[in-house]
Amino acid sequence: MSNLVILPIIIPFIIGAILLMFAKHHKVQRIISSISIIILLALAIYLAIYAYQHGTLVLELGNWDAPFGIVLVADLLSTFMVLLATLVGAVCLFFAFKTISPDREKYYFYPLYFFLLIGVNGAFLTGDLFNLFVFFEVMLIASYGLIVHGGTGYQLRESFKYVIINVFASGLFIVAIAWIYSITGTMNMAHIGERVAELDQAGALNVVAILLFIVFASKGALFPLYFWLPKSYFGPPAAIAALFGGLLTKVGIYAIIRTFTVIFNHDPGFTHKGIIVTIAGFTMLFGVLGAVSQFDFKRILSYHIISQVGYMVMGLGIFTPLAMAGAIYYIAHHMIVKTALFLFAGVTEKITGTTDLKKMGGLLGSHPALAWMFFITAVSLAGIPPLSGFFSKFPIILAGFEEGQYVISGVALLVGLLTLFSMMKIFSYAFWGKQKHTEEQANIPIGKLLLPVVPLVALTIILGFAAEPIFTYSLDVAEQIMDPSNYIESVLKE
Repeated sequence: MSNLVILPIIIPFIIGAILLMFAKHHKVQRIISSISIIILLALAIYLAIYAYQHGTLVLELGNWDAPFGIVLVADLLSTFMVLLATLVGAVCLFFAFKTISPDREKYYFYPLYFFLLIGVNGAFLTGDLFNLFVFFEVMLIASYGLIVHGGTGYQLRESFKYVIINVFASGLFIVAIAWIYSITGTMNMAHIGERVAELDQAGALNVVAILLFIVFASKGALFPLYFWLPKSYFGPPAAIAALFGGLLTKVGIYAIIRTFTVIFNHDPGFTHKGIIVTIAGFTMLFGVLGAVSQFDFKRILSYHIISQVGYMVMGLGIFTPLAMAGAIYYIAHHMIVKTALFLFAGVTEKITGTTDLKKMGGLLGSHPALAWMFFITAVSLAGIPPLSGFFSKFPIILAGFEEGQYVISGVALLVGLLTLFSMMKIFSYAFWGKQKHTEEQANIPIGKLLLPVVPLVALTIILGFAAEPIFTYSLDVAEQIMDPSNYIESVLKE
């Protein structure tokens, strides 16, 4: 059964390689891609259910025992993240069928898409730091290709910053890996966690912890390393922007959660309640202020990514089961809602030909289904009950007050209000008021574009109305990852 753990990595690799051979045949690529992503989604659901019912799965590649060989670990958190990533990947893929032009499809869009999933799934499942670096690089190389896909001047210019910051972060990552190896003598995360507990987390180990936090923070777009994100995500087509908005920053957040629960969990007063909580507060505040200042649909959504990853690391920083459960819930909510919102931005651009809010208006009259689906998703993002945004923010903020973290909890409440304000700005400018698009534009059919987004809107409603079982599951995930002995014993078989 443990051999199944490698399939979320192997399947995209094989499919990506096959798609390279059909690069000039977009219809064949679409058929192969759609069948493959559905199989991947079914596999991800099965793995998540299996890990929940039977416990952590560990695959030792080449039958080399941990910590000497390479291991893949499928616990509750990693299988949950693989499931969410595959869901986002599937929705964006089907949206891309309707929006990516055949000319662009011929330039290796689908192979890059599946190579990106190799990196994302691999990062979630790997059990050692070096392979985490390798999968990060696979993901980033594919993302470099996708972010400049189409080759507009704007994409090329803004993606340059994206490449530079990630190359710099990768260099730091190598330094951190080498340093921690020189101290602990191992790359296996479970073994490093065990060695750090023996050595006492202080001095150089805290420096390495901060170095790794900087690396993952740059990939997760935390304060002050988020400057590359808003403009980089503005340029690509909606399907790619939605894929990036839903997925990529969460890989950085996952890496922070994994390393600061398995490895660096022995000095939470310094790392979690000190550094991480402080960075979370600034990330939320500066991100939402950036969103409030914008008048462009996609730029507002891009800045919101920054403010909302702040909630996720806030949950980690407070470091109680309630806060961690809220953070897990929030990751699921955000991946679903943010992907949907970027796709809605793509649909509105398809109708109006712009994402500038001042040039838009009256879409509620010409396309009411789009308007109300956006409205539901927007208020969910802002945290209005009974949708998923409320039930994911509430445990984090409640845990903050319970732990006496009044400042960060107050910031989180303020950011929620400003998020609501900025989302209502989009609604009032783009959907309300006088129609600014032509009658010809008003008659553009969008049913086939909205169809892939419907499951995401339904999910944010389900996550809200079924909050109790979802939160119970999130709490199970949180309790498992906050007890590192679970992870260490599963990998090292102690």
